[in-house]
Amino acid sequence: MMKVTGYAYPWDVLGDPDFTARASTLGLDEVAVALAYHSTRAATPWSPHGTSVVARHAALYRPLRPHVWQGAELTPAAPAWPQWARTGSGADSGGEAVRALGEAGIAAAGWIVLTHSSRLGEAHPSAAVHNCFGEIYPWALCPSRPAVRTYAATVTAEAVRGLHLSSVILEACGPLGAVHQHQHEKTDGVWAPAVARLLSVCCCADCAAGWTERGFEPAAVRARLRAGVRELISAGDLTLTDDGLPTGMREALLATRQASSDALRRAVLERVPPGVRTVLHGSMDPWATGALPGLTPAAPAETDAVVLQNWAPTHASTRAVAAARAALPERVAVGSYVTAVAADPVPDIGSYVLALAEAGAAELHLYHLGLAGPARFGALRAACDAAGGRNPGPRRRDTAAGRLR
Repeated sequence: MMKVTGYAYPWDVLGDPDFTARASTLGLDEVAVALAYHSTRAATPWSPHGTSVVARHAALYRPLRPHVWQGAELTPAAPAWPQWARTGSGADSGGEAVRALGEAGIAAAGWIVLTHSSRLGEAHPSAAVHNCFGEIYPWALCPSRPAVRTYAATVTAEAVRGLHLSSVILEACGPLGAVHQHQHEKTDGVWAPAVARLLSVCCCADCAAGWTERGFEPAAVRARLRAGVRELISAGDLTLTDDGLPTGMREALLATRQASSDALRRAVLERVPPGVRTVLHGSMDPWATGALPGLTPAAPAETDAVVLQNWAPTHASTRAVAAARAALPERVAVGSYVTAVAADPVPDIGSYVLALAEAGAAELHLYHLGLAGPARFGALRAACDAAGGRNPGPRRRDTAAGRLR
């Protein structure tokens, strides 16, 4: 049997009177509530209030206490959405959602996104990732910046404050890079993996100081990265994975990134209450950036579980789970992040979940309890039944409510 975590936004829990009853039927172990989250436009197919929520910027879904943030270089914003909810700096939709779950007998996890904030990157470009061409990625806060680490640690402390949580789940606990969702993203399928890797190397002053400590002159590193990008693009091959960097330079770049990721993670984990389980969204590829960044060598010793990106129902996903299970300490659980709301639905999500479990996944992290409406609820149920070792029962449609029961 797998531990099952279902993901939801605060408005999913608070805006749908049937949310907790429906979640209970799935047999979830916990519901992960987004307490700090990036901008999004989220469908609300179950809501009586409307069809979507537009979160225009990253926000903290807990009260913003002025004395906590006084003097801070980077500060979060309060949500001004959804229209039907009480909003503003004193609002606590995240806490209210956690408490509502608790009252229904459902354990709640805190889902916290750390270094993904276009609002802060645009307002404070020095805190964002800079590539080798001097271009700024406003969606990506750089962990090498002390202000970013302080921000992430304080957001975590404020997100979990006063809540009874079964787990704290950390997304983007590390660097974001060139390949990630931005406004009307038009870069998908453009860069070979090797190009994306070089364009994702942060070249800000703090990262450059790390290169200097390791014996490399920053101007020379930036020039080599630019030349490498141009050479790889000119090759006209989107399958290239070898970035062509000298071994010593590549090792120094990775060591600098991993040192900042370790510093970020440790600052954040210090603010998690003792006894609360910690979960990292991550990748076994040390160069990975994004919502699930590459694990550092030190990371496994400091977390209880690692969740891998397994949205694509392929053999590559099951192989990734098996590789992670072989590489990670036995006490660290391997989780599989699986979506029930992909544009191309998983043909047999139950069988896919069983394959992931057979490969070594002990946890199913299921996306997404709010986005998956009546047409996708059967997929949620099938995934949960497979994870729980239950035979899928017959489903009937409640024609009045349009819901699967």
